[in-house]
Amino acid sequence: MRVALTGTPGTGKTTASERLPYDVVHLNDVVREHDLWTERDADRDSLVVDVEALAAWVDEYVASSDADVVLLESHLAHLLDVDRVVVLRCRPDLLESRLRERGENAAKARENAEPAKPSQALARKARENAESEALDVVLSESVRDHGAEAVYEVDTTDRTPEAVATDIEAAVEGDREPSAGTVDFTEYLQR
Repeated sequence: MRVALTGTPGTGKTTASERLPYDVVHLNDVVREHDLWTERDADRDSLVVDVEALAAWVDEYVASSDADVVLLESHLAHLLDVDRVVVLRCRPDLLESRLRERGENAAKARENAEPAKPSQALARKARENAESEALDVVLSESVRDHGAEAVYEVDTTDRTPEAVATDIEAAVEGDREPSAGTVDFTEYLQR
């Protein structure tokens, strides 16, 4: 079974996935290690992923794996062919705070007058991700591409990684019902 563990950056995908008993593939690492990108977005300091090439890599990986469950972890995982999608969600103001706390690389830190202050690009990226979370962008794409019956939402706001991992495992194992549309952060948009 292929399962996408997805969500806006900062919702806790990587942290929760480290606590799961599955074959976890961190797709962001795969993209960098295998050069599965087409260009660098300088404004956002990120790579533009070649989704078709990534999908082909995943197909080959899954075909060669003897695991019962391959968990594909990334904010892009829902764009791939999967059996289930677990969408991690987080209250946008907390998400923005988490992303700002992640900090910067050394080169960017030197560019800033106050190294502890996030760069404007990082702050803009954090704000954009928080707005994306409030607008349910990843959830909407997941439901559009996989159907509501294959999508499970997990709210990570103020929860431990272990509790989140337990909810993910329940979704993977079929021990909970699909839950697309149960988390609502639209009040954030009224700010």
